[in-house]
Amino acid sequence: MSDFAIPEYTGSDPEPGTLYVVSTPIGNLHDISLRALHVLERVNLVAAEDTRTTSNLLRFYGIEVALLSLNARNERSRIPAVLERLGRDECVAVVSDAGTPGISDPAAELISETMAAGYKVCAIPGASSLMAALVSSGLRISSFVFEGFLPVKKRRRARLRRIAEEERAVVLFESPHRVRRTIRELAEACGDRRVAVCRELTKKFEEIRQGTLEEMAQFLEEKAPRGEYVIVLDGRRERKEGTSYS
Repeated sequence: MSDFAIPEYTGSDPEPGTLYVVSTPIGNLHDISLRALHVLERVNLVAAEDTRTTSNLLRFYGIEVALLSLNARNERSRIPAVLERLGRDECVAVVSDAGTPGISDPAAELISETMAAGYKVCAIPGASSLMAALVSSGLRISSFVFEGFLPVKKRRRARLRRIAEEERAVVLFESPHRVRRTIRELAEACGDRRVAVCRELTKKFEEIRQGTLEEMAQFLEEKAPRGEYVIVLDGRRERKEGTSYS
């Protein structure tokens, strides 16, 4: 257990019958708000994407609370249990492994069903790999679109063609197992466009590299990808011959 003492929080306690969507750190355990800690310490139940990951976070801050596994495989079957707790005027928090639940993470269906059942949903904002990547990308960004993870097979080419035509910056998530393929295919689709490749944001081995798609493809071929990636692709400035993906 950490010797960290949660500072006094002067806000209100969690409300009965409310689902709290709590943002958690994306790497550095200190990147969490006092309000998030206050809520996690006082709810009746925390629905977690991975109870082991969440247990580590709670242990770091000396918080003891009941946990319920809620992930992409079991979310549908766990929703009734959460709604039953809310119906008893208990308060429940939902967290993902990192960042904000419901965005390229489980909890979207739970949030929708909770609202449909007439219970209150309250978001507790916090760390975001999307925003961290955008502001540290070095690209001049006035607007952007979030694409999440690209499809592995079906509709992948269509999505790449759409990204190639996008005038706004595009933010993508990618795993270390597919990042080489994704950067190569973006280069084929978009040509010599600038991109920032962000790895392990807020963690000890954080790395942010900017260059053209061809340069980043070559870099990833020379260095084995590790950790989770956020890709920030510059928007299309002008149409060039030979850069369409087909």
